Amino acid sequence: MPDGVDFKDIHRRMDGAVNAFKHDIASLRTGRASANLLDPVHVEAYGASMPINQVATISVPEPRMISVTVWDQSMVQAVDKAIRESNLGFNPIVEGATLRIPLPELNEERRKELVKIAHQYAENARVAARHVRRDGMEHLKKAEKDGEISQDEHRQQAERVQKMTDETIAKIDKLLAEKEAEIMQV
Repeated sequence: MPDGVDFKDIHRRMDGAVNAFKHDIASLRTGRASANLLDPVHVEAYGASMPINQVATISVPEPRMISVTVWDQSMVQAVDKAIRESNLGFNPIVEGATLRIPLPELNEERRKELVKIAHQYAENARVAARHVRRDGMEHLKKAEKDGEISQDEHRQQAERVQKMTDETIAKIDKLLAEKEAEIMQV
């Protein structure tokens, strides 16, 4: 862009970091059941590895229960196996084409582990936002060096990029604090 930085692109990429973080923390287990808890599960179906939501309907009939209704009766065992081997700590109860997954109570140690994982996800999102800032700053330096923008424009746009970065990191920190409170809630 000849006049400095493409702020729409920077905003889009920073929003992407926040949205990826939201998706990551949605899969972390809290005291309540959520269909997102099974997002990491992949089932060997029809000769390929498929996300569980492509072979079954996932619902949450009760706060501490997930229900998985498999569309093809012949896939029930494969879905059951995939859930058990996913290291999520779930033991499904098979009832025909439906698997009921009761969520065990979280102990204090497991809650602290989940908070650590949430902090790792947050740090990854912050790093992604800083990479976007770095790219924007490098673009500004190049534009100033090439004479496309003045030193004052460089400074003003750099401040705007930094402000966008600070706002993005503040969003990430707010989401992390909310998730941490949700996880530690007894």
